[in-house]
Amino acid sequence: MKLLTIETVQYLSYYISRYRQVEAFGVDLYVLNGEGTPDFWPEEKYRLAGTRDVARIVELAQEWHKTEQFDGVITFSESAVITVAAVAEGLGLPTIGVAAAKASRNKYLMRQAHERGNAPHPAFRLVESAEDALAAAEEFGYPVIIKPTLGAGSNYVFKVDDAAELAERHAQAKEGIQKMFWANSEVAGLDLGPNGLLVESFLDGKEYLIEAVAWDDEVYLGSVVDRITVEGATFDDDVHHAPTSMSAEDLAAVHEVVKAGLWSQGLRRSVAHAEVRFHQGKPYLLEIAARVGGGGLDEIARLTASHDPIKAVADIGAGVRPQVRHFRPTGVHTASMCLISDGGVVRSIDVPAEVADSAKAFLLKITARPGDVILRPPHGNTIFGFLGTTGDSLEDAMATMNEFAEKITVELDPHPAEEQ
Repeated sequence: MKLLTIETVQYLSYYISRYRQVEAFGVDLYVLNGEGTPDFWPEEKYRLAGTRDVARIVELAQEWHKTEQFDGVITFSESAVITVAAVAEGLGLPTIGVAAAKASRNKYLMRQAHERGNAPHPAFRLVESAEDALAAAEEFGYPVIIKPTLGAGSNYVFKVDDAAELAERHAQAKEGIQKMFWANSEVAGLDLGPNGLLVESFLDGKEYLIEAVAWDDEVYLGSVVDRITVEGATFDDDVHHAPTSMSAEDLAAVHEVVKAGLWSQGLRRSVAHAEVRFHQGKPYLLEIAARVGGGGLDEIARLTASHDPIKAVADIGAGVRPQVRHFRPTGVHTASMCLISDGGVVRSIDVPAEVADSAKAFLLKITARPGDVILRPPHGNTIFGFLGTTGDSLEDAMATMNEFAEKITVELDPHPAEEQ
């Protein structure tokens, strides 16, 4: 199998580990980046367009396809979902299609799709001004959520409790999305829908993260993870437990909601990362992305549910039905977290050997390097890595995770944005 993977704008070396996983399946993997560095991947299997322009990226892919004859086009990047759909269409290869890609990327188009498809979702409104935001909040009732339409990683996503706080957060988010990496790393030359802000009604229950697969008339929940973070006004998405503690009845309800969302967005042969939250006892969709989840969610799926999201990406990209089953836990428990520090410029990060070499640490990924800038809300939502541990129970896994996290140290220098 020969696959082409794409990043519209290269995101450091973040996805290299996933590319290596794809290669481990025996896939011959080629990389095409819109904007990036020239030495990102072995020269004979790498092309750099030097632009985010969709016409040039498609043209370059078509030229390459004449000699390499790719079997499919894939991505792990949120900001390349639409690019990949356009390239796959241009190459005549399996694709979710550009329309479905847009509905799975732009949160406003996604909500409109959910509304048309009767998929349970919070009340929402696209707001052009602070006055629009206040009017929506008055209609929905506080608290409300304000979020970017082209966001990712919970950047500039805020829960607000009153009008004064909403006005402040609206101003911060409106300014922030102008410089946010995920919005500025989308493909150019296509109408992606509005790059703006949504106000949504607040869902007050527990949240779950799901790695799903849609294949024709069936939707599979391969892995289901509990989000157990104690929330405030911002969303770090930092602590998870798997397998889910959800009841069989609730799991069946979530399955129906995810299926309705996938089909509403036009996803009939696709991987998906779905986020669902309960409200007054019923599940609602937060979002469904047409990609697999980030961090260590792929390894969590393998350990706790024998589901491999990365393998599913490779198979579906080539038009092959993936080996997938409905959610069935293995009995292994995991606890995982995003590693979060204060804001600043990284001077050093130290991970002691007793953590790095522990058999209980199934996930240890440091994503920040000396000189990198860590931005914390309201300036951004940067983390410096991921940590996950195994155990015989939730309590066992959590205790080990917290013990290890306390031993990882970060030294920072001040950054102007964090001193405001």
